[in-house]
Amino acid sequence: MSSHALLSPSAASRWLACTPSARLEEKLPDTTSEAAAEGTLAHALGEALIRRSLAGNRSEKIKQTKEIARIEKEERYTPAMRAYAEDYATFVLERYNEAKVKTSDAVIAVEQKLDMSEYVLDGYGTGDAVIIADGTLSIIDLKYGKGVPVSSENNPQMKLYALGALAEFGFLYGIDTVSMTIFQPRIDNTSTWEISVDDLYAWGAQVVKPRATMAYNGEGEAVPGAHCRFCRAKALCKANADKNLELAKYDFADAALLSEADIADILSRADAFTNWLKAVQDYALTEAVEHGTRFPGYKLVEGRSTRTFSDPDSVFGLLIKEGYDEAALYERKPLPLTGVESLLGKKEFAALLADYVVKPPGKPALVPLSDKRPEINSNESAKADFSNQ
Repeated sequence: MSSHALLSPSAASRWLACTPSARLEEKLPDTTSEAAAEGTLAHALGEALIRRSLAGNRSEKIKQTKEIARIEKEERYTPAMRAYAEDYATFVLERYNEAKVKTSDAVIAVEQKLDMSEYVLDGYGTGDAVIIADGTLSIIDLKYGKGVPVSSENNPQMKLYALGALAEFGFLYGIDTVSMTIFQPRIDNTSTWEISVDDLYAWGAQVVKPRATMAYNGEGEAVPGAHCRFCRAKALCKANADKNLELAKYDFADAALLSEADIADILSRADAFTNWLKAVQDYALTEAVEHGTRFPGYKLVEGRSTRTFSDPDSVFGLLIKEGYDEAALYERKPLPLTGVESLLGKKEFAALLADYVVKPPGKPALVPLSDKRPEINSNESAKADFSNQ
């Protein structure tokens, strides 16, 4: 079994909607982003904090304390990460304690390996926290990203985890309900959704199993959509290109001559179009640099750069020696708010500085109706916000 499943739960929303995508992505390099590496470290810290709290003996407590100390020495570690990981650990432990009130023999599993191969060939994943009590199986998934809020409602990744957890624990416990929670501490988002075991099994058999078989075999038609955003093949996918190039029907007309419906249509496609263009540009540059690929009408050149000192310490040492004022050579700038919060940690920051933090109104933005922020109802209010920017 490879280290990464072809049909991974985290990409389920993509390969369920567009079955050929998994095999197309397989042909392209899989790189780990800085955000992903940071998330992996935060998960490890959260796991160690939970395991230390649950430790039934001194040896295990010492082991987890050492693991926490090791993580704190990692380059990507920050006090803010510790605060967010503690928030996650506290949330999981509170849920577990609540479960024990209902059922004294409640069960918790941390970083539980899950096998959903009954529905997805070579399908496996890891449940961050699984709690079983009083006929309910609860799965909690930590998402350390600070981008968009992720909903647990009908979330394919969470439902696949649930199928794997039922395969692991279902025969031992009488489970009739599955509760799925996504916990995003960096943007204060917690989303919980429930489904009956019968409905979940039906989804697995009727939707997942046939679609996963098609995806594993690389069969089916490419279907572009919101799921293309993180697809590694999006720059080369003809179906995705055709979908994005539908904007050409407006022939770059003057916006003043478009109807409100036309503009709304363009706005709904704008993010995906921009994302796709950037993916095509990045792919073309990588191919040209790493493989010498030539694209008609384009050439590879050296980009613009700025001058820099090869040895700043020696430069400023020399200038000070020549009599230049050291204070004039260095800028003293205060850390921004987020930098101070990262330095102090979330809890210490709140305790010391909460009274000094202000949050002015944000600049008006036009967003889909699905956005959870309240609508600005007054034209005058919007104009005032613009004028104050």
